Amino acid sequence: MKTRLSVGPALIAAVAALCAAGGAWAAPAQRAVYRVINLGDPGGGTNTQGTSDNQPGWVVGFAALPGNALLHAELWRDGAAVDLGTLGGPNSAVAWPNHNDHGLIVGISETAEMQPLGEVWSCSLAVFFGAPPDGHVCRGFIWRDGHMTGLPTLGGTNGFATGVNNRGQIVGWAENTTHDPTCDEFNDTHQVLQFEAVRWMREHGHYRAHVLPPYPGDLDGAATAINQLGQVAGISGICDGAVGGATAEHMVVWWHGRVQRLLPTLGGSYWNTPMDINNRGDVVGFSDLAGDGPLAPNFNAFFWSAHPFECNGADIAGGTCDLGVAAGDSVSEALGVNDRGQVVGASFGAADPFGRAFIWQDGRMTDLNTLVAPGTTLFLTDAQEINDRGVITGQALVPATQALVAFKAVPIGVSADR
Repeated sequence: MKTRLSVGPALIAAVAALCAAGGAWAAPAQRAVYRVINLGDPGGGTNTQGTSDNQPGWVVGFAALPGNALLHAELWRDGAAVDLGTLGGPNSAVAWPNHNDHGLIVGISETAEMQPLGEVWSCSLAVFFGAPPDGHVCRGFIWRDGHMTGLPTLGGTNGFATGVNNRGQIVGWAENTTHDPTCDEFNDTHQVLQFEAVRWMREHGHYRAHVLPPYPGDLDGAATAINQLGQVAGISGICDGAVGGATAEHMVVWWHGRVQRLLPTLGGSYWNTPMDINNRGDVVGFSDLAGDGPLAPNFNAFFWSAHPFECNGADIAGGTCDLGVAAGDSVSEALGVNDRGQVVGASFGAADPFGRAFIWQDGRMTDLNTLVAPGTTLFLTDAQEINDRGVITGQALVPATQALVAFKAVPIGVSADR
């Protein structure tokens, strides 16, 4: 698995009514031109990413330390970068969009503890892959006002936090104590324990993990995003290697205590992975095409909605739209979606080490680099999130040095901080 506005009761009721009525989101009247801000490599390495930009004036993500072997979660605010530290281990990161504008940040961090069962776990496989696994336990974290705190598991060793909303509801996945026979069925990652999608909620001054059950017949799952209404998107399948593949046999949404399977997929059996969900319940991510395999992904970006929308020039009543790939590319991922239905992500060629950022709007995919104002020296390789003001964050290449830096792309005429 690959990386606001305060919501009160009146707004929640209004959004719920809109969803019930099946109203269509308002597409942008014209395509924006973007001013790109280079957020640099504040950790001293050459691998930095902006992952989330919903807190006004804030971007959060990660920055590599010198040598690029280690990553630390990073916050950009008020013109300065802040290293958020770790839970005592070498690495940390914010790897998924956070939807909280009250100063609460969630992500993953290694602890000082070593893996008691020799597991590699999702954080090393999906985020800290710049160096060989170091054997440290990984936990979800919450950060607020300069303090990072670990989140509990379901009794097992490892956890992973992905998203948070303005209610302080946090989602992700965590291990329990069950030795799952489907672990490492296709991936040899030394995975041992079963893991489930979880929602952490603050109770009596502490966060507690609540299981979000997998789709009937499945054993394992993971939650990847949550919106302001409490709808949670994620995956369901078998344990496999605790990272995509057969763990993502089904793409699902949890809502009002029920798990709903999102259909159709794009035809494949694996890597059916939601990455973000907006307040209308629209879901984006990536899904394999027919002819795939657990170790042979061929995914394309997708947009799923229960409401009518335009898909590649055709009006459809709802369902899944294959967003395709940029010209000449072979795979793509949709990574973020806002309440206007604008989608951002990355498209990759077969021999392309970096990829290119895209925006999908008005039913069509566009290379984001073609919408950048003159004078930008960066090449935008992936777009991780787009907020409701149209501001985008992600990762960009500095062609002269081959360094990867975090960026913020701001539509001309929109403030960078509000």
